[in-house]
Amino acid sequence: MANLLIHSFLENSAALFPDKVAVIQDDQRTTYDQLNTHANNLANHLLSQGICQGDRIVLLQENCTDYIIAYYATLKAGAVAAALNPGLKPDGLQYLLNHLEPSAIITNFKSERLLKAVELKHLNLKTLLIRTPKQNWLNIPFHVQSLEESLSCETQPSAASLVSGCTSESVANIPDTLASIIYTSGSTGKPKGVMLSHGNIVANTNSICQSLSIVPSDIQMIVLPFFYVMGKSLLNTHIAAGATVVINNRFMYPADVVNQMIEEKVTSFSGVPSTYAYLLHRSPLASHRNKLSSLRYCSQAGGHMAQALKLALRKALPAHTKIYIMYGATEAAARLTCLEPANLESKMGSIGRPIQGVTLRVLDEQNQEVPNDTEGTLVASGPNIMRGYWKAPQDTERVLSGAGYNTGDLGYRDTDGFFFVTGRKDGLLKVSGHRVNTTEIEDYLLATDMLVEVAVIGIPDALKGTKLIALAVPKNDAIDKQILLQACARDLPKHKLPYDIITTRGLPKNANGKIDQQLCIQLALKEV
Repeated sequence: MANLLIHSFLENSAALFPDKVAVIQDDQRTTYDQLNTHANNLANHLLSQGICQGDRIVLLQENCTDYIIAYYATLKAGAVAAALNPGLKPDGLQYLLNHLEPSAIITNFKSERLLKAVELKHLNLKTLLIRTPKQNWLNIPFHVQSLEESLSCETQPSAASLVSGCTSESVANIPDTLASIIYTSGSTGKPKGVMLSHGNIVANTNSICQSLSIVPSDIQMIVLPFFYVMGKSLLNTHIAAGATVVINNRFMYPADVVNQMIEEKVTSFSGVPSTYAYLLHRSPLASHRNKLSSLRYCSQAGGHMAQALKLALRKALPAHTKIYIMYGATEAAARLTCLEPANLESKMGSIGRPIQGVTLRVLDEQNQEVPNDTEGTLVASGPNIMRGYWKAPQDTERVLSGAGYNTGDLGYRDTDGFFFVTGRKDGLLKVSGHRVNTTEIEDYLLATDMLVEVAVIGIPDALKGTKLIALAVPKNDAIDKQILLQACARDLPKHKLPYDIITTRGLPKNANGKIDQQLCIQLALKEV
């Protein structure tokens, strides 16, 4: 039964590799035994504060060793981990806290001021744990304690013996027990809380470990946030393998990332398209390629990556470094497909084939499978698919059915069994009566080798219905946008021509590192 639990990854690795370094954060090294002991102590403390199975515990921290301890401790106590972005504004945090109704919050002094700016008294909190608290928390109806005390205090009963904090009645349903609520970015409305069970995450973690051949000797650098499903997946997969995780929170200085990869002999690195765009154009990645002798592979997910960017990455990385292209969703506990390195060039535009345990089909409007090379909606099924959205049954019903999880992506399967995404079902723009997939225009602009990244969005137009605007980050300040517009006029159909190209130092991103389309539209409206 223990193998069906997420925190068994940590417990198994601690038993096998007690003295091995599990986490590197700056100058701090934490072994597997230390990590598991701290998680047990914290789980026991949570239980002593009255935390029950199913209680939501909010983790409001940047990537750090404390977060990892709190995450696994929450699961050991039988509670539900709900990691939130510490960069939220007070109103955004207030909405999510009200939505979650947590029983505990674990944070640090960096987010303590943010918590002071929201109303907590109505939440029925049992405890608030803060690393190095600085604020005055007098006259509040819940228990406040320093996180340091709870990590060092061994309280009975032992969390190690409790395993999951579950009662005997619920143990039989452990695979379906809710483990995590991860919020989507909410770029098209209020964020939705994706409910993932222990079974969902364990199944997907094991499949990803197999797809990427993750082994104990791997050293993974993580720059993606743990509150994002991909960051959480990177954590679980490498803890499961008994590997080492290197936390780097300094991606605003990409050169620092490359230098630490060299110093720590990093074997694996993962990112979204913008991660690689900035490594390619704002760091010494290419010039230091011969120093990255340990880098076994890089993996990419988090949205479409243009062919030009893939080719540039292949050229900049050492020849021995493999590139894996992966596709997934928060609702899938992270990953659905993988394009293996051997097929990168021959199937350049593909998202690959389903990973172990995942079934992916291309369906029509009647949920009937379509022939090969025919466009339809990508629908996935497998043990990794979410239980639903927290407190949102209508949204759940919209995407989950007997057919599986409707990804909302359009695509097709070729005769070799490789899948391709052609666009979002709800993301096509209508320009002068034509349906336009903006990804095609973005790929063309990036292929000019004049831009770091670009987003093509639509704004209302009285004549065309929609006017196409390209927001572009140039490689250098001397770029002439007229040259780009002339190239577009030469090579693109008239209805796909950008009305204007607006240059900017950076594109608006959400907390997951993905381009924020709504903020891009707001920026374009100000400039046009």
